[in-house]
Amino acid sequence: MKKFINKTDDMLVESLSGFASAHSDLVALNLEPNFLTRKQKASNKVAIISGGGSGHEPLHAGYIGHGMLDAACPGHVFTSPTPDQMLMAAEAVYADKGILFIVKNYAGDVMNFEMAAEMLPFESATVLTSDDCAVINSTYTTGRRGVAGTVIVEKCVGSLAETGADLQACKALGEKVNSRTASMGVALTSCTVPAAGRPTFDISNNELEMGVGIHGEPGRRREAMRPADAIIQDVTNAILEALKPSQGNEALLLINGFGATPLMELYLIYNTAAKLFNQHGIKVVRSLVGNYTTALDMAGASVTLCLLDDEIKQHWDSPVHTPALRWGV
Repeated sequence: MKKFINKTDDMLVESLSGFASAHSDLVALNLEPNFLTRKQKASNKVAIISGGGSGHEPLHAGYIGHGMLDAACPGHVFTSPTPDQMLMAAEAVYADKGILFIVKNYAGDVMNFEMAAEMLPFESATVLTSDDCAVINSTYTTGRRGVAGTVIVEKCVGSLAETGADLQACKALGEKVNSRTASMGVALTSCTVPAAGRPTFDISNNELEMGVGIHGEPGRRREAMRPADAIIQDVTNAILEALKPSQGNEALLLINGFGATPLMELYLIYNTAAKLFNQHGIKVVRSLVGNYTTALDMAGASVTLCLLDDEIKQHWDSPVHTPALRWGV
């Protein structure tokens, strides 16, 4: 294993420190326990908090700022954050209108965020993201996993919270966006967790993992490598089967890299996926291409489709200013 590491045990704190220093105009870092918040605390709004295992950068700390998150709680690599992180983050950003947790549907994340919510001295609610249509049940979840669609939920809910909307309205929008979003991932290589020092799974040069999870969990099947058009045909078919969109539906198409896939390939995937969705009567009117929910150094990508309505489109388009996502400001 060759990585830019000093000591494995120090990697997370050193990385978080570098992130906070590089974006000191937007975020502030707390250590022991680890969490990050907006540099300038917002007032009189629902505070939006997310988090999860590290290794998916820029998710979640990269989305702290105006129009998205108020705080993020990073666990160790692919490991859930702990309730004390969530409690202290909530206390730091509480702004008189409650706390909304946005939680990817993994057993450890769900359990620890639930424990934190029970201990909070003020009102809270939770949105579970579950956009991964590749696997219905796995060791890590009950039902679908939360993957790249989480970014869309965080963006739309964060926008609504900036308007002063109440906690239940923010929760309802998050659940609506999640219900209208589906994702499917494909891996060409494994990722390597630094503490393990070896690839999470073995895959040959002429194979791919269809439906892989963002921690390297097995997908729907292992199969032979094929041309990109054929791979993305299967991916888009799975998404269409999950969402069952109507003819003429407008949609946001997110092509997400897993960390080691060149942008050249991601835009090729976008080109193919957009054409295929258009052939099924889906109007792709919003797009995002890049590394937004990664899996360390995995080569691969995911396709996410979110079916838009006027409300979702409004909140997707609204101004956002975070380290990893910014427009309209």
